[in-house]
Parts: sequence; structure tokens; C-alpha cells
Amino acid sequence: MTTKMRSCFHIEIVTPKRVVLDGLWFGLRKPKRLIIFVHGLTGSLFSMRRIMDVMVGGGTAVLVFNNRGFEHVSEYKQKKGKNSKWKVGGAGHEIFTECADDIEGAVRFARRAGVKNVYLAGHSTGCQKAVYWASKHAGGRAVKGIICLGPLSDYAIALEQDSGGKLKRAVAYARALVAKGKPHELMPVALGPWFTCDAQRFLSLCTPDSPEEIFSYAQPKKMPRALRALRIPVLTLLAGNEEHTKRPAEDIAKWLEENIRTPHRVVIVLDVGHGFKGGERVVLRTIRQFLASTTIQ
Repeated sequence: MTTKMRSCFHIEIVTPKRVVLDGLWFGLRKPKRLIIFVHGLTGSLFSMRRIMDVMVGGGTAVLVFNNRGFEHVSEYKQKKGKNSKWKVGGAGHEIFTECADDIEGAVRFARRAGVKNVYLAGHSTGCQKAVYWASKHAGGRAVKGIICLGPLSDYAIALEQDSGGKLKRAVAYARALVAKGKPHELMPVALGPWFTCDAQRFLSLCTPDSPEEIFSYAQPKKMPRALRALRIPVLTLLAGNEEHTKRPAEDIAKWLEENIRTPHRVVIVLDVGHGFKGGERVVLRTIRQFLASTTIQ
């Protein structure tokens, strides 16, 4: 058994709405550039370690943190004056739109640390969160660019996996709970997705008009407003052997090319799945090229 030990700084992020989030800072305290990494659905700051490991170095540091949607069901702390209150969170209870506050807290932390070149990266649902934050904050101008690793549509996946009208029944059930004032009641296992979540989270993931439906490639007529609100360069990496959808990566790449209106690049990493395992060198090379083209000296 091999034991690995990595040096890092433990950080505490306090968001504008006073939510306290734990994080780790890998690399130099005064780096040339910093990548803020946003984990995916049910993930944590320890997710995608292989990718984070290769990104650190050459003047680049990486900040990872648990947003309030980390793991399946969890708790997070919110400050109220001199006191603090613990609240139920995790991917199963997360209100998606609150991710903008989480990311804003991380961006402000990086700015206060004196980093000039700050980038935002997300994996899977972290991509939706990064783009959503940018759409609500001047197109993302507080950072130099956004890196999306494996962006997908949960609604499109739900459509692919639907059988016998189950999705329609589940949506109706969830809407009824919300109408009764029970948005955080858990969905029945027989109707819910692959992980435990409440009614409002299910609707956020699995309905076409949700704010979370950022990459709306399954809806050709829908205007992807959040994506088109971006005002900074974007790098997108897609998994060539994506296991969560039957849709070819080439089709998603074409949709992205048509709908991202800022300087951008879309790269398909061949022979890798959603976690990009085995493609670390390609990912690193591509990200370094992106950073070199956007970093202020």
C-alpha cells in the first residue's frame, strides 16, 4: 500500500450570505494564478483528486472547497451575528441557485488573498454552477476564464433513462409536494433518481425550465441564456466515452460551439469516462494552453 501526503493550507470561506465553507489551498500562497475548483453532484473537495494534482505547479495553485451541496446529505454552518446555526444541506437538499453565493464567497476569498489571475473550474454539476454564477455576476468578469469538465444535462439524462412514463409521474409527485409546502420532503425511492433527494431538488434536476438546465442541448428551441451571458473565455472538455449519456460527445460539442458566444475552445478527450481517468495528461496540456492564453503577466 502506498501512502500519499500532500501539503496544503486549510481555509475557511465565509460567503456574502454568511455561510461557512471549508476548503483546501494546494500550491503557493502567492501564485501567479489560482484555479477555484467546484465539485460535482454528491461530490466533495476530495473529488477529482487526479485532475487537481496535475493542475498544481508552474505558478498555478488550486483552491477546492465543499459547497453547501457536498455529499448526499450533510450539514453546513451559517453565521447569525455572533452565533452560528447548523442547516441541513448536501446534494439531496441543495437549492441550486444558492451555488452563486458559495462561488462568490470563494472568488472573494481568492481576491483578498491577493491573486490577480483567478479562474473558475467545475466538474459535472460544477459546470452548471460555474456558468450560473457567472450569469449572475457580470458574465463572470471577476475571473479570467471558466473551465468546464464534463458538462451534461441532468434533464437530458432523465429523458434517456425514462421508461413507462415514470419521469412524468415523478415530476407530478414532486410538484404536488412543493404545492403543499413540503419542498424538502424526500422523494420515494421508486420515483427518485439514483441518489436520495427532496422534491425541489428533483425538480431542479429533472425539469426542462429549471435554472439548473444550463446545457439545454436536448431542447433545440430553448435559448441557453445563462451560457450566452458569459463575458469571459471558456474551455470545455468532454469525455469521449461518457457513461452517463448515450448522446455522442461530438453532438454536445457542436451544440456548445453554436451557443458559447465568447472566445472558447471545446475539446473531446478520447477514451475516458466522466471522471477523465487516464486522460490527465491531455487535460493538463489543454488547461495549460488555456491559462497561457488568458493570464495577465
